[in-house]
Amino acid sequence: MNEREKMLRGEQYDSRDPGLVAARFEARRLCARLSALDPADADGRDAGLGALLGVIGPGSWVESPFFCDYGAQIRLGARVFVNMACVFLDAAPITLGDDVQLGPAVQLLTSDHPRDAGERATGLESARPITIGDRAWLGGGVIVLPGVEIGRDSVIGAGSVVTRSLAAGVVAAGNPCRVISTP
Repeated sequence: MNEREKMLRGEQYDSRDPGLVAARFEARRLCARLSALDPADADGRDAGLGALLGVIGPGSWVESPFFCDYGAQIRLGARVFVNMACVFLDAAPITLGDDVQLGPAVQLLTSDHPRDAGERATGLESARPITIGDRAWLGGGVIVLPGVEIGRDSVIGAGSVVTRSLAAGVVAAGNPCRVISTP
């Protein structure tokens, strides 16, 4: 099994693998091209996002600059809005449902590293998927950690660090993020 296959299975993998490094370089080239486009060039943006992302639903909009590791593991539903300066580390799938809204500088981080310093020094890492449900809204600067699911219709306050999955329809905020109110 190669390193990409290990990565996609959620197993420990070597991110320094030449094939993975090349894939990240290509994603960064595509992100840089998107950032260089005239902001009014909707056709160019749509073509660039189509080349970069695994799936982009109709009516979705991604502001530049946008940063990701691979792009291929990112799936955006219909009418998703991703504001400027968002970072998607997509070593594992990142899935945003329909009508999801992300404020500026949101970070969706699927990559994880061993807690043991000796293991970490080997350079191996792993990744776990992130899923954001339909109509969820994440305020500016929210950070979502590996393996987290945010339920549909939830609101996450600006600057929150989401370390655990959240149910549908909640309002949550803080570091670590905690539920403030429920339906």
